[in-house]
Order: sequence, then C-alpha cells, then structure tokens
Amino acid sequence: MNSNNDPNHSPLRDVAQSPEATARYLADVQRVLLDIGRNLEALALETRVHCRDTHVEGDRWFDAWMRAQPVERALKDVLKHVEGVTKGLEKSAFKRRAHDEAVANTAKKRKEKELEKKRKNAPPLQAAPPSPPQQGAPGRNSGYGGPTSIYDMDDRESA
Repeated sequence: MNSNNDPNHSPLRDVAQSPEATARYLADVQRVLLDIGRNLEALALETRVHCRDTHVEGDRWFDAWMRAQPVERALKDVLKHVEGVTKGLEKSAFKRRAHDEAVANTAKKRKEKELEKKRKNAPPLQAAPPSPPQQGAPGRNSGYGGPTSIYDMDDRESA
C-alpha cells in the first residue's frame, strides 16, 4: 500500500489501477462538466439577449444583431467543446473497462492459438480403410450416404 508520506504517491494512481474507480471518477467529473454546461447555456442565453438589445444611436435594425454574432458564436463553441469532453469522458470509461477485459482474455487467447498451432503442425491422422458393404445394409439409393452435391445426383431428382 502507498502511504500519503511517500513522495512518489499519486492519488490518481489508485484510481487508474481499477476500472470501477476510473469509471466513478470520470462520472464525477462528467457531472461537474454537465453542471457547468447548464450554467454556460444560461449565460449564453442572457448574453444573447443583452447583446442584441444593445443599440447605439444611428444603428440600423440589424447592427446590434451583427455585433452580437461573434460573442454568441464563441459561447456556442465553448458549449460544443464541453459536450465533446463529457462524451469523451464516457467513452474513455468504457475503453478502460474494455482494456481490462482484453488483458484478462489475453492468456486464454494465447493458449487457444498455441493449441491451434500444435493441431496444424501435428501429422494428419490416417483415415480408416473403407469397409466392405455389409449384406444387411441398405443400398446406395436409400437416401443416406448418397450424393453430397446436386451435381452428384445422377438420375435422382431434388426436393
């Protein structure tokens, strides 16, 4: 265990080592960002109303609107980035869990590949020689053991 007196100890190191702790931490950060996003949306709306209502003597009807556009666009960009960060946090929590699952499955996959490799390199088994037909066995036209393809059917009709 790391102690708080250790100069190399980082509080996020413990969080990074567990996918559940990472997901909880990222969810907390996401909640804060979503709250900030709501506040920014309210600020953008109030700024829009204020900037568009600010008229100077001699303005035409659209001059205040034109002056407000850069401010509105900047706040809109900030909101878009906050939304992108929250989506990225959620995605990274899923990727963290997927990483741990991939690490857990790696040994199993390697073992399966090794078995498959041994199976491919092993000499093939000899097939048993065909046995002579038994007297009580049904003939070739019984429907079992017959043609394996429609091209092998000779004079038989398909269903």
